[in-house]
Amino acid sequence: MNENSLTRIQPDWYSPTRLHDTPLDYDFPGDRFIPNRSLMDLDQAHTLLTNRTNNKLRKPNFNDEYRRKMEENLKLDVEGRPFRMMVFRGSPKLSRQSTRLIDEMRRSDKEIPLQINENRRYRKFPLKATRALDAPLLSDDYYSNVMDWGKSNILAVVLGSILYIWNAQVQKAGVLMEVKREDDCPTSVAWSDDGKIVAVGCDSSKLQLWDAETSRLVRDLQGHQSRVGCVSWNGHILTSGSKDRAIINHDVRARSNLVSVMRAHRGEVCGVKWSSTGNALASGGNDNLVYIWDSLKTSSRHYMHRFNEHHAAVKALAWCPYSSDVLASGGGIDDGCLKIWNTQKGTCISTNETGAQICGLQWNRHHKEILSGHGFGTGESHCQLCLWSYPSMARIGEPLRHASSSRILHLSQSPDGLTVVSAGADETLRFWEIFGPPQESSENVTHLDNLLSLKASAVR
Repeated sequence: MNENSLTRIQPDWYSPTRLHDTPLDYDFPGDRFIPNRSLMDLDQAHTLLTNRTNNKLRKPNFNDEYRRKMEENLKLDVEGRPFRMMVFRGSPKLSRQSTRLIDEMRRSDKEIPLQINENRRYRKFPLKATRALDAPLLSDDYYSNVMDWGKSNILAVVLGSILYIWNAQVQKAGVLMEVKREDDCPTSVAWSDDGKIVAVGCDSSKLQLWDAETSRLVRDLQGHQSRVGCVSWNGHILTSGSKDRAIINHDVRARSNLVSVMRAHRGEVCGVKWSSTGNALASGGNDNLVYIWDSLKTSSRHYMHRFNEHHAAVKALAWCPYSSDVLASGGGIDDGCLKIWNTQKGTCISTNETGAQICGLQWNRHHKEILSGHGFGTGESHCQLCLWSYPSMARIGEPLRHASSSRILHLSQSPDGLTVVSAGADETLRFWEIFGPPQESSENVTHLDNLLSLKASAVR
């Protein structure tokens, strides 16, 4: 065989055409990156790489300055030392350094509350209220609860002897009820779960149900001997707390409405709240105590827990919307502590001294945060709104001032959970866009996003 024949056979030996046509006669194992090369057109690839006249697949030309910068970035590290990219075995020292950097990033995330980062990323913290409404004759009484925002997007608020309802959608107010006697004024209101009925507790111990659509009195509920300062719904059960120290559960469907009476507080009951699951009831009183009641055992001898760590009356109560066993409570002017409780274990999770009377608490349903409304005090929270990150309880942003020297008496939030309304002793209602927008759904995060995040991935 002459030299020309050998030259002709050698290119033919690795020809993809022959490998494809006669795979049994030519066994070409490939390598670990491309195990099977039988379907690759290596001849065409070789032509495209070596033919300088074909400009169809070539990238546009770049100037010399750009090429020089690229070479410097590819051949030098951040400190100007030479290194090689894509090496199979990197420097052990460099590898340990990158690992330490990742650990430092993760530690920094633990030190800084995540909600603060998310708050800055997705939301703009408001500096003032987006809307203010006059509320003349609003009672400056810490022990009453005269404002509630129902699921039908209607706000109920008591001004003097009149109960007004304000439709947030059409921004129109109307009168639901009016009393003639001064000692019969409403002292508490609460919307039913369907947003159709308003429960109204009065100074004269009356407890009434009003139909908001027809503005008609539906029913009178009996049982208390003094003013009814707080009410809370749990389906067809309406719970009321009174100055007579009693808590009464009413079945609004039954002819005999009284279901049970709990007499554990030694002072006026100024706060009652059912959990979102309806399994537990929290009550706060002027005796500085918080009681947790099981819905199946509502009697004074069968309360679940008794918390006695507050040093003033407890009016502000709020159940966590994403953890049904977590309750927030706030103490009065001689206490000023915001406490978070685990009601399943009966333990205090955290205590924050705010330095001011806590008159209202509202959880953010879209972010892990809680908003507190304050009255008189000596601290920074005096007559302010404060937003706290949960569970770190770090303050987010600066406190929001409702008025120069008037305390915030009540808080409530819109059905969509984006707006909070505060009622102040300056006889105004102020609306704050402080809870929105909602977080992006985790369902939109792909597996690739998780892999690309060094902070979320445990793979190094």
